Amino acid sequence: MPHNQQIVLDNRPQGEAVASNFRLVLTDTPALEDGQVLVRHHYLSLDPYMRGRMNEGRSYAAAQRLGEVMMGGTVGEVVESRHPRYAVGDKVLGMGGWQEYSVVDGAAVGALRPVDTSHVPLSYYLGAVGMPGVTAWYGLVRIIAPKEGETVVVSAATGAVGSAFAALAKARGCRVVGLAGGADKCRYALQELGFDACIDYRQYAGDVKALSQALKPACPNGIDGYFENVGGPIMDAVMLRMNAFSRIALCGMIAGYDGAPLPMRNPALLLINRTRLEGFIVSEHMQVWPEALTELATLVGAGKLRPRETVAQGIAAAPQAFLGLLKGKNLGKQLVKLI
Repeated sequence: MPHNQQIVLDNRPQGEAVASNFRLVLTDTPALEDGQVLVRHHYLSLDPYMRGRMNEGRSYAAAQRLGEVMMGGTVGEVVESRHPRYAVGDKVLGMGGWQEYSVVDGAAVGALRPVDTSHVPLSYYLGAVGMPGVTAWYGLVRIIAPKEGETVVVSAATGAVGSAFAALAKARGCRVVGLAGGADKCRYALQELGFDACIDYRQYAGDVKALSQALKPACPNGIDGYFENVGGPIMDAVMLRMNAFSRIALCGMIAGYDGAPLPMRNPALLLINRTRLEGFIVSEHMQVWPEALTELATLVGAGKLRPRETVAQGIAAAPQAFLGLLKGKNLGKQLVKLI
């Protein structure tokens, strides 16, 4: 059996996450038992939610345990199988974690999902046609539920979720406005992702009033739906432009993942505008995944969703790539290539 390099959580962050919170270890892959499958990971997904699970405090999911392999989505290839459902060479999606190989119980519901790479690249199943894409779909379709002609806004606009959100919203006839960090990202949003407007929030250095003023010409008819990935001053600025009976899909609060409280500047706006705000975790809505994935794959096939990927090479690069993701250094989906 092959040796397996893994990244484990060595200690919990005290404020901002740092590289020394992680540790690279080398282990022996155990021999397979009946019913098990050995998967060689080709790509590892890095996602903002992982930062929240590094903390010990109460959250919507159990904290990452110290000394254990960091959790994370993976796509790869079956290299040995003792389960009749899986054959050597099958391409599969799973939650293999920050490691080169995983041993999976082939009978466990949802542990592995075969994927078709004849029309969709393998890595896309971790982004546009995977969890981030379905996250965008659920927040837009089931929570914001926009009507044609409405204006919708998304923060972290050029990430994996924001990219998919734009394509899905344009397909529904919406005006789509993004918030992103930096001129290059805003150009990408406009020229490649199809956004109608994109605001570089870094120009406003946390000035809520100034950012809200910048949103005014981008959203001349106000904001009907908002997909929130960041929180903090960005959310405060957007709320100043929300219309009556607007909807907010609360997906992430990356601005608060270092543990500091994220106060809301003017919560009375929720009442004044009769805004519906709903937080959601996409893994709790597995019933929508087939419908969402079908639409996302169709958009990719038609060239209407052209996701970019930022790819780090090798498992040892995962911690620094993850820290870069938290600071917005990636463009599109952040992956680690493991082969």
